This record gives sequence, C-alpha cells and structure tokens, in this order.
Amino acid sequence: MLPKSCRYYPTCSEYAIWLFEMDSWGRAFVKSGARILRCNQLFEGGIDYPQIRYRPPKVTEIVNHKLHLREVFAPLNKVHLNSKNFRVKYWIIPNIAKDGYFFIVKDLDGTTVKID
Repeated sequence: MLPKSCRYYPTCSEYAIWLFEMDSWGRAFVKSGARILRCNQLFEGGIDYPQIRYRPPKVTEIVNHKLHLREVFAPLNKVHLNSKNFRVKYWIIPNIAKDGYFFIVKDLDGTTVKID
C-alpha cells in the first residue's frame, strides 16, 4: 500500500544480515546500529554496501600449504568442503580507498562455481 521508503541500498535489514553472516557479531551489531542511526533525513542515502576487514591468502601461502581452492574460499562462502559445486552467496570486492577493507556484495543471480 505504501511506496518503498528506504533511503539506502541495501536496506538496513539486508545490511545487518549480510554483516552478521560475514563479520563478527560485535562488529556487525555496532555497524548495523550506526547504519540505522544514519537512516534519516539528515543523510542523503544511496548505495552503501557493508565493509569488512579481510586479508585474502597470498598465492604463495596457497602453494606452500597446498591448500585446495575450496579451503581458501570456505570462510567467505560457507562451502561444504566435500561438494564439487557451490553457489556464491557474496562477492568480496576490495575498497581501493581503504587498504585491507572489502565491500560485501550479494550475488543475486546465484552464480555456481565448479571446483575440480
């Protein structure tokens, strides 16, 4: 009955869900609360993806430890390590303005990755 009224994309509830799935519960709680406080007429709104601090493994670490690709991406995608295919739930995109921080972007198409 009412038009869409959220000032941000993703919405505050989606933002919180993404953070709770990808970050520690303490940081997710604080960041979600700050986002809700920003959701008013004093802020412009717009696209505001959640950010996490993440250190991706270096190629040398993967080769030296002989890690399989599934093990490298398991924390980010919550992959079942015995499966050959998995669905990407989130993409982790580097924030070039802040070193070590990454944006969380949800994959809406349900991309499936096959691991051999």
